[in-house]
Amino acid sequence: METKDGLPPTSKNGAQPSQSIPVASSAAWRQTPSNKTTQQPPPQPDEDEPRPPKMMLQPETRPISQDQLVAEVKGIYAGLVMVETKCIEVDNAQSSNPDANKLNNEQWQALIALHRTLLHEHHDFFLASQHPSASLPLRRLASKYAMPARMWRHGIHSFLELLRHRLPASLEHMLTFLYLAYSMMALLYETVPAFEETWIECLGDLGRYRMAIEDDDIKDREVWTGVSQHWYSKASDQSSDTGRLYHHLAILARPTALQQLYYYAKSLCVPIPFPSARESIMTLFDPIFESDPRHLSKVDAHFVRVHGILFSGKGDDKMLAVTTNEFLERLDKTIARSTKKWLEAGYFMGIATACSLLGYGTESNVLMIAMSQKSDETDVAMDGSSILETPPSKSFTQALDFAVKTYDIVLRRWGDTNTLPYIHTILVFVWKMTQCPAGISYLEKSFPWKLTMVMLNYLLDSCDFEPRMNGFPGPEKGDLPRPLPEDYAMRGITYAADYHPKDWFDNEKVDEDERYFELASMTDQRKERILYLGFEIAAQGKWLTFDTELKKFDVTPAYNVKIGDAIDHSLESTPDLTKSE
Repeated sequence: METKDGLPPTSKNGAQPSQSIPVASSAAWRQTPSNKTTQQPPPQPDEDEPRPPKMMLQPETRPISQDQLVAEVKGIYAGLVMVETKCIEVDNAQSSNPDANKLNNEQWQALIALHRTLLHEHHDFFLASQHPSASLPLRRLASKYAMPARMWRHGIHSFLELLRHRLPASLEHMLTFLYLAYSMMALLYETVPAFEETWIECLGDLGRYRMAIEDDDIKDREVWTGVSQHWYSKASDQSSDTGRLYHHLAILARPTALQQLYYYAKSLCVPIPFPSARESIMTLFDPIFESDPRHLSKVDAHFVRVHGILFSGKGDDKMLAVTTNEFLERLDKTIARSTKKWLEAGYFMGIATACSLLGYGTESNVLMIAMSQKSDETDVAMDGSSILETPPSKSFTQALDFAVKTYDIVLRRWGDTNTLPYIHTILVFVWKMTQCPAGISYLEKSFPWKLTMVMLNYLLDSCDFEPRMNGFPGPEKGDLPRPLPEDYAMRGITYAADYHPKDWFDNEKVDEDERYFELASMTDQRKERILYLGFEIAAQGKWLTFDTELKKFDVTPAYNVKIGDAIDHSLESTPDLTKSE
């Protein structure tokens, strides 16, 4: 069933037999036409001539009763359990002693046939239990008995693992079974929509298996990587708060380390985190600890290494300081050289930086604790600032120092619109923290409010339109929402949960491949979003302020510091504040 692009072949419509059209006799056209109107009797059909078949308006259907459906489901389930038990028995026996149980081709084919039978039994069960005439209790049977999970576990996954551990001898049989399983999942995706989310993720898993065993043909590997990414992305659209899906996307993002870091970090900072990612992420960090990978730029390698140190605690303070300085020294020139390529890199870095401040989802992280508290649970000092309830950890302090220094350098690139996605993602995080008094208390003394104010005023002056700052700047009246690329990247992450309107991602006209296309209009959209976030923060009057008459941002007296003294990077490469890039 394999096709060139790895997708199941579409069924072809059978050609309909052409109907022969009776031709008039040869004598008819030789007759001379007459001007007289004559009434002739209708031609009588020849008894020997075959009559054309009558068209069937609708196929005859026989209604099925509930009793018949119940009996059908019971019968299918009984047979299914028998085959399932046999599959479990065989898979366990083969897995327990692989050396003594080497199989020949006929035995492999018999096992494939056995598991194929189980898949067909499941297919019949789903069709019968989800029949349009089925009652609600009958429809619930599949969920009650965990049939989708059982199908994946006993019908597909266990056997795939058995085949995987017998590679390379089992390669041909593994390919055969993968195509068989993929075809069945694609069929269920089309015919049993009640479990669509499960089928989508299973299709992604099968694509990942197929990608992983392809060593000979790079193009085939890339095709199956794309297939798997498509299904996982589709699954994350429906379950954007599930970290497991982002973990799988991180694996598929190899060798793009920056994108891998973003996906791994996101998988740990969503409402349903994926704890296993804490082990998988080390496959990204460990090689970078040992050497600088050739396929990575210096800036990306240093950025990922800093996060590896912050995440794992490997390396001492000196190693962290050296790596941080090497990153910061190269950052400005790299942004200038990368131009539009840094649009994507910017929001990858921005989101990964925010996740580092959340301790990569660690429950003991001070900001994670703060976000779980209600505003009335936080003590406030006499000057209106929040009181630190828990001393921050050393790793948090180091992450904050790195985040602020990076933000400071990016912010000083006046007029460089390629930095806007990074600034946007960072300000979404800061905006969320300003809504958590306990959270902002850990950030407010270090964050460069004055520099942020200057940036906001610069954007305000550069707008040749009236930016909408009172409320989220959505689409114009009558237009459908068109999310920015970084909107999709932030979707589902903990701190961005309340940022986008509920229907912001409902525009189905935006294809998956078009989501990350950069449109010319997006520069103005980003400016408007950043100004909206600045206005929202200024509305609290604690860090920033906004003069509605002058239409200018300012800072409160506590943060009215000299910009040059706000943060000392000790870097000669940091651009001058007044320099226009």
